[in-house]
Amino acid sequence: MNNNNIKIGAFFMFISVSGFALMDICVKWLGEDYSVGYVVFWRMLGGLIPLVFTIPKDRWSSLFKTSKPGLHFIRAFTGTVALFCVYTSLHYLPLATTVSLTFASPIFTTLLSIFILGEVVRSRRWTAIIIGFIGVLIIVNPTSTEFNLYMIFPILFCIFFSIVAISIRKLTESEPTYQIAMYFSLFALIASLFTIPFGGWVLWPLSLFDLGILILVGVSGGIGNLALTQSYKNAEVSLVTPLKYLSLIYAVIFGYLIWNEIPAWNTYIGALFIIISSLTILRREKILKKEIEPEKYVIRR
Repeated sequence: MNNNNIKIGAFFMFISVSGFALMDICVKWLGEDYSVGYVVFWRMLGGLIPLVFTIPKDRWSSLFKTSKPGLHFIRAFTGTVALFCVYTSLHYLPLATTVSLTFASPIFTTLLSIFILGEVVRSRRWTAIIIGFIGVLIIVNPTSTEFNLYMIFPILFCIFFSIVAISIRKLTESEPTYQIAMYFSLFALIASLFTIPFGGWVLWPLSLFDLGILILVGVSGGIGNLALTQSYKNAEVSLVTPLKYLSLIYAVIFGYLIWNEIPAWNTYIGALFIIISSLTILRREKILKKEIEPEKYVIRR
């Protein structure tokens, strides 16, 4: 792999992180006036725009033909639940807190891989897992009087996203990525409609500005996913994945500028523990020469 490819991979990872960060900011902004289900609907609707351009013209007729419908359902269902969890978290928690906790996804994926895939995890990765959980506990701080019950949602996101990662790992053995994404997008789009009876939906956004923000949620998230794919096509996961932690810098800056959020000390310390844990797991898997799946280490919302 030459330096040129590494630079291209890093560039696309930066675009991906920026896209997801913009999406998170938009979702939090919309939380004041719209329900989670309504925002999810627009996320998936807008996300279809960049997705359709990735589907080869000769594959449209067989787009939904698959030999693994059950696995597609598991990926789509758990992905939808994960999306609702992280959007709920963005509505009710500081931006930096949500982003920090979602960094724990690789920890839960490694744990679930033991039980679902029968993977062997040795002492160094167990140490990394323990460090990661300490980081989660530091951020959540369950014994504090300021404990927020909504902190359970980013943790639930990590758990369900871990199942998504494992499902994608199995699906990509035979299914194209655009098909996996299309099944998920349509499932989440339809699932969001079932939240209409719970309120928070309007026939049309309250203003043209809100309409633009809702469309931006979908487009920025879609671009984030596409850029992520391009990043991993050009560079090794281990070389570009650390750039994803730039999203915490975005969260701290824009959380303060827009909502006057100042993260507590435990958020920074806990995030550091989680980042060290995730990078250690990534490094150990590279040393063990295991195939590292991009979806295992990157937050895809």
